[in-house]
Amino acid sequence: MLVLGIESSCDETGVALYHTERGLLAHALHSQVAMHAEYGGVVPELASRDHIRRVLPLTRQVLHEAGCTLQDIEGIAYTEGPGLAGALLVGASVAAALAFALKLPTVGVHHLEGHLLAPLLEENPPAFPFVALLVSGGHSQLMEVTGIGQYATLGDTLDDAAGEAFDKTAKLLGLGYPGGPALSKLALQGTPGRFKLPRPMLNSGDLNFSFSGLKTAVLTLANQNQQDEQTRADICLAFQDAIVEVLTKKSVAALKQTGLSRLVVAGGVGANRQLREGLSHAAGKKNFKVFYPKLEFCTDNGAMIAFAGAMRLRPEGRRTMNFPIKPRWDLAQLEACPA
Repeated sequence: MLVLGIESSCDETGVALYHTERGLLAHALHSQVAMHAEYGGVVPELASRDHIRRVLPLTRQVLHEAGCTLQDIEGIAYTEGPGLAGALLVGASVAAALAFALKLPTVGVHHLEGHLLAPLLEENPPAFPFVALLVSGGHSQLMEVTGIGQYATLGDTLDDAAGEAFDKTAKLLGLGYPGGPALSKLALQGTPGRFKLPRPMLNSGDLNFSFSGLKTAVLTLANQNQQDEQTRADICLAFQDAIVEVLTKKSVAALKQTGLSRLVVAGGVGANRQLREGLSHAAGKKNFKVFYPKLEFCTDNGAMIAFAGAMRLRPEGRRTMNFPIKPRWDLAQLEACPA
């Protein structure tokens, strides 16, 4: 089955074609980072308008790269939520219109399920069951995954997600937008051990996260020290060390609690080099396997939506002009995928 996937949940427009027997045929992505940088963050109305401009040209691009036509598509998947309502409506309405014109079934995909399943696009995908660490701008979660649609929440963020903490801390330090990548880049120049920041909830006895207080600690540290480039780099490194240690130790604890030996890392923060190094080091010591998606599939993308949609679509699936969206949507509420 050939599935067209459309991702438009926030500030990236992604389109991809996935075939259930041939794999990923083509994918294309447009990032709005340059547009939003002028405002220091995502402007929802501008994001929605840009999705409208980009989604059809990207669709034509992936069809051309895959050597396919619209008539070859057998189903359409789109991001139903969570995300910005206006942005979600763009992808959902385009998917519904194409499906109506081509008489095809459609399926709405949970954005986080797309991230969670992205490592299954790799040559050596993880087998079920596994623990998933979902770390992005809006989410920091640990999930027990026993199958597609079979997700149990082990731990969640109580306030700021890891990616959100990266971005807000970068803004405190004057690093601009997008803050997370800029902070991680500057941290490479940091002096190890110069500063020590708290590890929030590291010994809380549960698998939840809290990173809001870490920003306050960074602000206090910045105010107590001269703001030269090296000091900012040292603070960035201390901040990143704290985030990585918490994420790593909580992930190891989740594996121990569930008795599982496979960890999947997904979401934008999953591209962080120090996090990957920390988890891989822990995997060697604790004897578990860790799986990552390609860096290009850590960020929002159409490939993960096309794949997740292909796992859920059936030829006799939904044919309707309705295109529901869910700006807020708990991943644990998803129904299991039929066998």
